[in-house]
Amino acid sequence: MADQVLDELDRSLVCALQVDGRAEPGRIAEVLGVSARTVTRRLARLQHTGALRVVRLPAVEEAALGALLLRVRVLRGKVEAIAHALAARPDVPFVDIMLGGHEVSAVMLADPGSRDHLVHAQLPATGSVVEASAHAVLHVFTDAGRWRAGYLTADQTAALEPEPPTTPPPALDELDRRLLAELGEDARRSHAALAAAVGAPESTVRRRLARLAAGGLLRTHATVDARLLGMTVDANLWLDVPPGRLAEVGERLAGHPQVHGVLATSGPANLMATVFCPDHAGLYRFTTETLGPLGISRVETAIVARAVKRAGVPLRGEPAPGGRRPVRASR
Repeated sequence: MADQVLDELDRSLVCALQVDGRAEPGRIAEVLGVSARTVTRRLARLQHTGALRVVRLPAVEEAALGALLLRVRVLRGKVEAIAHALAARPDVPFVDIMLGGHEVSAVMLADPGSRDHLVHAQLPATGSVVEASAHAVLHVFTDAGRWRAGYLTADQTAALEPEPPTTPPPALDELDRRLLAELGEDARRSHAALAAAVGAPESTVRRRLARLAAGGLLRTHATVDARLLGMTVDANLWLDVPPGRLAEVGERLAGHPQVHGVLATSGPANLMATVFCPDHAGLYRFTTETLGPLGISRVETAIVARAVKRAGVPLRGEPAPGGRRPVRASR
């Protein structure tokens, strides 16, 4: 389906799950003004084809702790092998192949020993790797779990927003960890399915999930190829921002609807933003109209040729050709 654009209802369904990945079909149907049967059928089709997958994300603070942004330059013709080797690692949730075919971008979440072994031993020892740089994440302004594609109204979004956390994150026991692991694979699993998977009564699973949600541990991410939403250009922007304005610029970009990640980093650039645009003209407008007034001294634009893995989910399909047509389905 990567060569097609989803129709209006499917885009709205994706956006509903961006707001709350565990929203019940009946609740989504009420907000969108369609039948629950239609919602169930459409979501089943999107998930069955691999166009959509909803997973549990770690808390922002947990995800950012010790994270590295990797930029790996490789010999031409070897990019696929390196990208998929990185994507095979459970501690690498994001992998992109960059335009030009000689750079892989990745995010690594791991303990210092694993990071150091990859950066200082494994990558340099790989004959296909020309150069690798690693930049530490210093602060997260926004991440993929907070991105909204913008196909819902403000009222629809507000109606779907889950209850905000009301307690500090609870101490986790073995059952909690097993439930979170199951939701990391599929955050839309029913209480009954989760109970069967972890070998606990459904009533216990319901209570545990309510406790985890109250502690802010059930953040979800609707993983979808942005091209299916009509956004054909995905870019990483490495920005030089005056230190005195770093927080202000980071917060302003975090609130922009095209931005799906903003991180303060170590290295030559001190801010990295990831942005979706409808086309290259849209990226130009974003650069001139959004970044231009912010006093940014330098921008390095790295365009993603293909996303290999997002939020821990391998993506299917090859780069989309120029022609795109809506996917139409009856309600």
